[in-house]
Amino acid sequence: MFISFEGIDFCGKSTQVELLKKYLLERKKKVEIIREPGGTEISEKVRDILLDKNHNKMFMETEIFLFSASRAQLVREKIRPYLESGYYVISDRFHDSTTAYQGFGRGIPLEVVEKINKLAIKETIPDITFLIDISVEEAERRKSLKNKHELDRIEVSEKEFYERVKKGYSYLASKEKRFRIINGTKSIIEIHYQIINELMSAEAKENL
Repeated sequence: MFISFEGIDFCGKSTQVELLKKYLLERKKKVEIIREPGGTEISEKVRDILLDKNHNKMFMETEIFLFSASRAQLVREKIRPYLESGYYVISDRFHDSTTAYQGFGRGIPLEVVEKINKLAIKETIPDITFLIDISVEEAERRKSLKNKHELDRIEVSEKEFYERVKKGYSYLASKEKRFRIINGTKSIIEIHYQIINELMSAEAKENL
């Protein structure tokens, strides 16, 4: 299966990615974790450019093409080969992030975002997407606990930007049946168990 995790920054998705990996490995499954942007030699170099706070003059058009370039490389070099080899591929963000962040957040027309996404990933779409949902206020609270020097170019964005991004995720969750909304304010273990239950349910339906 191809599994993606989505949500606004500081929602806790990376923690849940690692917990799901551990769970699947304990079941003797083959698992590969990938992160976005990044995951390949080329994509990691693009990541460095995208997240560098010194690049504060980056235009939104540049940003969406860089994210999509990194993803296009990742899909062809890693995701498809691993899926074809029977792996569970878990992605910490995927193309839905571009719709939420560059489409809703930056204001790039959705029809343009959709075409760029389509070119980058072709038919490689997650089987199930877990949206770790928290309020923007909670995200701001969690961000305040971080060292400001550790925040990347996207994470330093204003509250209003994240409010638009959150609306983007709500739009996607209502539109795409593969989305599973998870309450990100619950305890780490409660969230983990809910993810496992949702995954088992999805697998059972796939095997019918």
